Amino acid sequence: MTEGTQSAVRWRGRQYHYLSADSHVHPFLVDLWAEVRERTGGRLDVTVHAGNEGLPGSHLEIVQRLIDGDIEFYVLMGGILGPVVPALEIQGLPFAFRDHAQVHVVFDGALGDYLRAELLAKGVYALPRGLLENGFRHISTVSRPVAGPDDLAGLKIRIPEGRMFEDAFASLGARPVQVNILKMHQALAEGRVDGQENPLAVTEALKLYEVTKFVSLTYHMWSGFNLLASARFWRSLPADIQDTVLTSVARHVARQRAHTDAFNRELETRLTARGMTVLHPNRASFHARLIESGFYRRWKTALGSKAWGLLEQGVGGLD
Repeated sequence: MTEGTQSAVRWRGRQYHYLSADSHVHPFLVDLWAEVRERTGGRLDVTVHAGNEGLPGSHLEIVQRLIDGDIEFYVLMGGILGPVVPALEIQGLPFAFRDHAQVHVVFDGALGDYLRAELLAKGVYALPRGLLENGFRHISTVSRPVAGPDDLAGLKIRIPEGRMFEDAFASLGARPVQVNILKMHQALAEGRVDGQENPLAVTEALKLYEVTKFVSLTYHMWSGFNLLASARFWRSLPADIQDTVLTSVARHVARQRAHTDAFNRELETRLTARGMTVLHPNRASFHARLIESGFYRRWKTALGSKAWGLLEQGVGGLD
């Protein structure tokens, strides 16, 4: 939205995200937009709203509001964006990435360029170098340790929105159940699900150690948050403001990635001190089960040969 006279135009925006104010995302977004405000002399003023601050609707309904220009900025995992751009689910392809550094080389490069172009065609501008770190995902359970894929048989596991999450865990024998992240603690406490899967930073931020006892370090999927803008709003900004935003995004997202990667590694020991039992399962056994199920053959078709080929250029053969 804009306001002011011709000689002193001001743009105002709102940055929504669905994590808490004390999460590994919020303070970096606050710093980012404070820097933009200062460097533009207040010409662009973006406020940051944790927990979506009462914004109604599902993630996809919020994305539609972004496309329509009703809100200006949002952050969202690629898997949830699948109904908008199917290839975005490739960000969470199980056992595709060696480590955190490889992830960002791939998604800051040619594959990321392709995905951003696909989103732009739908009215969403994904900011270059704006993929925030969430981390590799692990399985935590209320009362049943997961030492291998056989232990997932029949397990009611909470998953976020996204077809890949559902297919992956169903292929491993579990019973995936979609639960909004803000209601996950309650669902675990009430026994509506037997476990969940997330980076350790989410386990810490949502205090899931209060309602789960075991955590299996499976590193089964990487996840991050795409920093998204309404293409309509982005195009309304002058070129110098756009350049300022892109420079600040690159700086503060790099800070956020480094912080979150270190934080997730630190939590591997901190959660033990919080009373959780940490298991180190054989990751290859989960990967092998997915191969046997035909999971990768299905998703190579679903994601498209272009995205799949660009990913394999960065990480090697996947199946």
